[in-house]
Amino acid sequence: MTKKTQTLADGAAAKQPLYSAVAEAMLDKKAQNVLSLDLSRIEGAVASYFVLCHADSTTQVLAIAESVEEHVRQTLGEKPVRRQGFENSLWIVLDYVDVVAHIFQTELRSFYRLEDLWADAGQEAHEDAPPAPKTRATKKPNVIS
Repeated sequence: MTKKTQTLADGAAAKQPLYSAVAEAMLDKKAQNVLSLDLSRIEGAVASYFVLCHADSTTQVLAIAESVEEHVRQTLGEKPVRRQGFENSLWIVLDYVDVVAHIFQTELRSFYRLEDLWADAGQEAHEDAPPAPKTRATKKPNVIS
């Protein structure tokens, strides 16, 4: 039993770049509320990580899913073993075995609330880097002496 737990922990550590790459690709397409759930310590969990996000339109849901597939393939050379939901783009699931990406349309994410279902999982919010502050060229005031 201890050996199996050690293997799971090692496997989760080995897949950490994958869940980060998934989150990065989601943020590239302006996904909202990108959150990863660490399921690696939950017995019976179907994966080590879930990465969740949502978007307001089916067009954006599809674009996010395509971005995840392309980015993970280019950076890590991995393809999902299963992909579902492309027919209607309301909830797309990309299954990379240890990491499962869930891209929801906003209403469905609110309805299914996977974060609450897996409340025992560790959570990490992923945020896009804030935009660089705009610099304004300022004129020196004319000083009359």
